[in-house]
Amino acid sequence: MTHQITLDEPDDFDGWRQAARALALARVAPDGAVWRVAGDAGDLFGADAPLPPPSDPPVNLRVPRAFLDLARSAIQHSDPSRFARLYALLIRLQRQPGAIEDRADPSLRQLEDMAKAVRRDIHKMRAFVRFRTVMDQDGERFVAWFEPQHHIVRHNARFFVDRFAAMRWSILTPALSIHWDGSTLVEGPGATRADAPADDPVEAIWKTYYGAIFNPARVKIGAMLKEMPRKYWHNMAETALIGQLIAGAHQRESRMIDTAAQPSPSGNAAGAIAALREEAASCRRCPLWQPARQTVFGEGPPDADIMLVGEQPGDQEDLAGHPFVGPAGQVLDAALAQAGLDRARLYVTNAVKHFKFEPRGKRRIHQSPVTDEIRACQWWLDQERAIVRPRLTIALGATAARALAGKAVTIGRERGRPVQFADGGAGWITVHPSYLLRLPDPELAERERRRFVEELAAARAWVEAGAGASG
Repeated sequence: MTHQITLDEPDDFDGWRQAARALALARVAPDGAVWRVAGDAGDLFGADAPLPPPSDPPVNLRVPRAFLDLARSAIQHSDPSRFARLYALLIRLQRQPGAIEDRADPSLRQLEDMAKAVRRDIHKMRAFVRFRTVMDQDGERFVAWFEPQHHIVRHNARFFVDRFAAMRWSILTPALSIHWDGSTLVEGPGATRADAPADDPVEAIWKTYYGAIFNPARVKIGAMLKEMPRKYWHNMAETALIGQLIAGAHQRESRMIDTAAQPSPSGNAAGAIAALREEAASCRRCPLWQPARQTVFGEGPPDADIMLVGEQPGDQEDLAGHPFVGPAGQVLDAALAQAGLDRARLYVTNAVKHFKFEPRGKRRIHQSPVTDEIRACQWWLDQERAIVRPRLTIALGATAARALAGKAVTIGRERGRPVQFADGGAGWITVHPSYLLRLPDPELAERERRRFVEELAAARAWVEAGAGASG
């Protein structure tokens, strides 16, 4: 006999779990169960057979934690086969518990893809819901319209309650609406786009704010559309500005690069660096701008033969607004002087332009930037190199080397010799001066300091030899 199981809601995980457990304990095969949601058309061949009674004595059903996590997400997907696919995997796991780790299995991959799509839809709802103000008998209320791809509204309700606890709000969707009055969350029937307000006076202020903070530094249309598909645009006030902001971004970038391409004696390179520095002052490409005092941009002559690239500003640099002015900067200055390099003739910058730190009391303790933060700052470094066009770029430490090489670099293997960076430019890799400050053994510290000076001197000799050959 085929068992037809009717779930109360499309995202009824608890109902599915209870029924699946009873069926599995009774050894009902996957094709012996038909799953539906209340209100949907029933299966023509499904009988309303009751669930098998619990066994006596009770039997435990062993289920990996990873399966339950997968099921909680996948069950919110809109694919009607999700219930049956999950039950089939549950039955398989009773015979092969390790199957949950088999990433090559097509059925497991399908469920994982469902879970991934659900998580993506959850994120989209949190990012793209826009409330508009209406007045009702109790005063001000905020109403939003959203069209999810999957059954995620109940799952997301707690997020909006926690974030907007003091507001009275409603989120309307085609299948389900949720309403919060400041103390109680209630569900309502689905709605239409016409039930939501079109705009309100706050939108003009929001558009002005969005236009002011929009960072055109590295606009990627494809990536933007992937993260914010056009289907969400009509719900969001700021999307009306995107076209003109992108057009303006491209024009500003083109002007900056065209200016940089001119010979430096005309002073255009200096102007391009100044424009780039001004643009970077309002960079919001990663969260590091929030705790930092300011953007610390590169400094030096725009026609420098050598560019030095460090990791990121430190505490003193963040306060002063200049690169390499703290303890590591003092070590660098002394080493440069011994190597016969005049810092005034070098362009000095960092791979990351904001100070990343962990507060400990009144102190701010340096933290190394992660890959996403390095990538977020990559545009600024690329433009500095495009404008300055150094004969040689010296990477000070692993973060700088990664930014310039486009991959992780082993400093011990690559240091002290010419290399080619990802853009084809000539490079040189050595340690960061802060490394010398951290060495506890005085003899080792002195040996490494001498080696650092020798590597800087070798870099200078390489540049001078190249300049002589080209002259």
